[in-house]
Amino acid sequence: MSKSAADGKPQDRRDSAQRDIVGGGIVVAAILLFIGTGGTVMQAAVRTLAGLGGGPDQTLAAAMILNIALILFGWRRYEDLNREIRERTEAEQRARYLADTDPLTGFVNRRALIGKGQALLTEAASEKRHVALFLMDLDHFKTVNDIHGHAAGDRVLTVAAERITATLPPSAMKARLGGDEFVALLPFDPAARDDIDALAGQLLRALEEPIDHDTQQIRVGASLGIALARDSNALMETVVRQADIAMYHCKEKGRNRHIWFETGMEMAVQVRNQIENGIRDGMPRGEFIPYFEPQVDMATGRLVGFEMLMRWDSPEQGLVPPERFIPIAEESGLIGELSLQVIRQAMNIARDWDPSISLAVNISPRQLKDPWFSQKLTKLLVETGFPASRLDVEITESSLFENLALVRSIVTSLKNQGVSLSLDDFGTGYSSLSHLRALPFDRIKIDRSFVTALRESADAQAIVVAIVRLGDSLSMPITAEGVEDEATARELTRLGCAKGQGWYYGRAASAGETAKLLASRGLLRAPLTPEGAAAAPDAEPLRHSA
Repeated sequence: MSKSAADGKPQDRRDSAQRDIVGGGIVVAAILLFIGTGGTVMQAAVRTLAGLGGGPDQTLAAAMILNIALILFGWRRYEDLNREIRERTEAEQRARYLADTDPLTGFVNRRALIGKGQALLTEAASEKRHVALFLMDLDHFKTVNDIHGHAAGDRVLTVAAERITATLPPSAMKARLGGDEFVALLPFDPAARDDIDALAGQLLRALEEPIDHDTQQIRVGASLGIALARDSNALMETVVRQADIAMYHCKEKGRNRHIWFETGMEMAVQVRNQIENGIRDGMPRGEFIPYFEPQVDMATGRLVGFEMLMRWDSPEQGLVPPERFIPIAEESGLIGELSLQVIRQAMNIARDWDPSISLAVNISPRQLKDPWFSQKLTKLLVETGFPASRLDVEITESSLFENLALVRSIVTSLKNQGVSLSLDDFGTGYSSLSHLRALPFDRIKIDRSFVTALRESADAQAIVVAIVRLGDSLSMPITAEGVEDEATARELTRLGCAKGQGWYYGRAASAGETAKLLASRGLLRAPLTPEGAAAAPDAEPLRHSA
């Protein structure tokens, strides 16, 4: 709005007020004149009707008629003013409602939450009551928008708001922070904290129920952080931030749960933010690099491939292992770009290996929610010139259940390009035989937890035997990961595992060390630099169980 337009509104109001004052003065004067002239005119009219006079004075009669007209005008103006005041009051109330309310859910919006929430905290403190602040984030909501569209996303938000309203007591203040985040404030007696826990569990169960949209059912669930305001010193901004921290701890613990804020969580969040910022800064600087873990034919001991593992070569922290930064990259949504960046490096490196050596890469569950993932990976193959037939994509078992139709589309597209597919960490999820038959996997990888416990646990051995037999029946060779000693390698070979990897065969190494290993076996097509060639004879040979 321009300044002149803004300045014009008060001027219009002043002009209207002046007109109202003038009009009101005219009406008052007309009433006084009517009182003064009306009696005389009416008396003369009555005498005329009685045959006692010659009629009222024409001037006075005209004045009375004018007074009547002015009084009627004043009454009409009075009604108009009342209607205008009502309309203006309603418009102001409507504007205030729209300014303070989320239009999709009808909840209080972020703008109004702080002020209204602080007032509620103050009121509760005066009544010696505590306030629990719930901060809920819908799990996998971005996937709903990506796969089903924004109309489905709006449907999920609307139903979530309805379920929150139905579950929480009427005294709760409910707000939508934006996106898929909701806040609720619940005053309660200090002795009734268990009731808050029960209510949180009830709310999570309600949000976990499927949502019907068109002909589909959508499931989301939620992560719920709870912060406690005990007295009048509590600030709304602080309580919201604490609940937000607790909510992120829920996501780290596996989602679909509730956690109360604790003081030590703030330090963990600071560390997490440092790592996330480090990832964002390190990606354009090329700090993330591939390492390569050998994969061996267990019957012959022949080197047949490498699994690419990601490392962070941080200037501040040194070589950071993946378990420290991969989960944060997943949560922050950076894993897709980061993974493709490092896979590109690995393809460029592996292009110079002998054609008999394959490259296995792990795919994040988040990447399998991207409908364009197969096209992105195919683009990398074309740009790097790496043969699709030498690429083995490893998909974790737990990735199959959120959207099996999308996963099937992605893996079928990759399979059509000539890429091999392995089902990774088999035995830790809930794969069924129908999944294995429906998806075109080439290989099954036994999770390292079963391999590590193979010689100590009869149950682990039974599981390994069952997986090997399953692989035989489906014509899917078995790879065992986590082979750490010769006895385990021999036992796995006896059971029929085709490939193995683990410390027994060699730890993950940098591109340079891997090149030395390959050169020492005549498996490197590109010549090493003089430094690498000099070091090649010292490369440690791979152990094998044969």
